[in-house]
Amino acid sequence: MAAELHVELVAADRSVWSGEATLVIARTTSGDIGVMPGHQPLLGVLESGPVTIRTSEGGTVVAAAHGGFISFADDKLSLLAEIAELADEIDAQRAERALERAKAEEDAAAERRAEVRLRAVAVR
Repeated sequence: MAAELHVELVAADRSVWSGEATLVIARTTSGDIGVMPGHQPLLGVLESGPVTIRTSEGGTVVAAAHGGFISFADDKLSLLAEIAELADEIDAQRAERALERAKAEEDAAAERRAEVRLRAVAVR
C-alpha cells in the first residue's frame, strides 16, 4: 500500500490544487467519503461541499467545490468540479452578503453555494 496519493482538484476554468496527500474528504451523492492510499477504485458525483485535503507534508488544504465528479484509481484522485475555490481565496464577508442576498431572493442554489463557501472558510 502506498503512503500517499496524487490529487488533482480541477474546476471548469482552472487547476485549483495539485499535489500529494494522505487523505481527501469530499461530499458525494452517496454521502461524505474519505479516500486514502490504496482505496478501492471509485467514480462518483460530487455534491456541493467542502473538500478537505491532508497533504503529505502534514498541512491541510480546504476548498469549496460545487458539483462535478470524483474518480480514484491507482492512487490517483481526480476531483473535477464545476466551480471550486480554495478557502484561502474566499472573502468571508462577501460570502455572507451573498448568502443574505440569496435568502432574500429565495434562490436556493445561490444560498447553497454561499453556505458551502462559508463552511470551507470555517474549516480552514
